[in-house]
Amino acid sequence: MWRPPFCLGMAIGEAKVMQRVRSCVVAIGLGAVLLFMSKGFAPDAASAQDRAKIEAGENVYNNNCQVCHGDRLVSTGQFFDLRRLTANDRARFDNSVRNGKNQMPPWKGVLTDEEIDQLWYYIRANAYEK
Repeated sequence: MWRPPFCLGMAIGEAKVMQRVRSCVVAIGLGAVLLFMSKGFAPDAASAQDRAKIEAGENVYNNNCQVCHGDRLVSTGQFFDLRRLTANDRARFDNSVRNGKNQMPPWKGVLTDEEIDQLWYYIRANAYEK
């Protein structure tokens, strides 16, 4: 009787045990992948809360920033391209928005902290470097 190579030298009971072990390993691996993806670790997976902040940030941008920084964050070249901001630039961004910089006026007292946070989410969602 022919046996697959993994069974050579094994009794039929041992082969069945090995088959069950492999099935369990596959099931555990698949479960781990599904769990990993469901927790938001999949690439480009944003939580519903993050998506809401991004959408709100787009509204803040369109109402306050678009005139200078360009439609949908596409700079005309006259002002800073916000898509160049990296995750490490948050403090710099907050300071520039609140206190102004160069030609940009200060937005402290005009935009709330929540709106600045929403704006940051929108910019980061569309940034060159994620």
